[in-house]
Amino acid sequence: MKFNIHGKKLDVTKSIKSYIEEKIGRLDKYFEDPSNITATVLIKLRGNEQVVEVTINANKFILRGEESSKDLYASIDKVSDKIERQIRKNKTRMSKKIDKDLIRGFVLDFDEKEENNSAIVKRKVLEDKPMNEEEAILQMELLGHEFFAFRNVDTNEINVLYKRKEGNYGILEIK
Repeated sequence: MKFNIHGKKLDVTKSIKSYIEEKIGRLDKYFEDPSNITATVLIKLRGNEQVVEVTINANKFILRGEESSKDLYASIDKVSDKIERQIRKNKTRMSKKIDKDLIRGFVLDFDEKEENNSAIVKRKVLEDKPMNEEEAILQMELLGHEFFAFRNVDTNEINVLYKRKEGNYGILEIK
């Protein structure tokens, strides 16, 4: 796995970089060709918490995890474990995919919360790759989000998939 490691408001030392490569690198066993996969790691400070964000672009899927704690190494351990749980949890869904070329990732990264609600503080550009509802559920779970926008392969319409309080899913169809 290739790594793109950078820090926001802090310097990434060789020991931190080595620890990240060791912990996140253990996920190589879940990929057929890990040499073609890039993991982007952002380390930042939020108050007195040290936040580690990891995004792994695995060609057809995008895995994302974010964890924070007062100890940077604990945050790295937690995010590595979180992504591994996502892979294990969704292993059955991934193996059931009949047409794997249709599975494309959208990156919806709306985790950052800002105090000022009156302004747009973040904008994302999404890939317009059609997928079915099951693939959208899988991608949403892999990203760890509560909602997911996608183009439905059956209707060619934009849909928004969301997780309901009781754990089921809902779909908003935009026409």
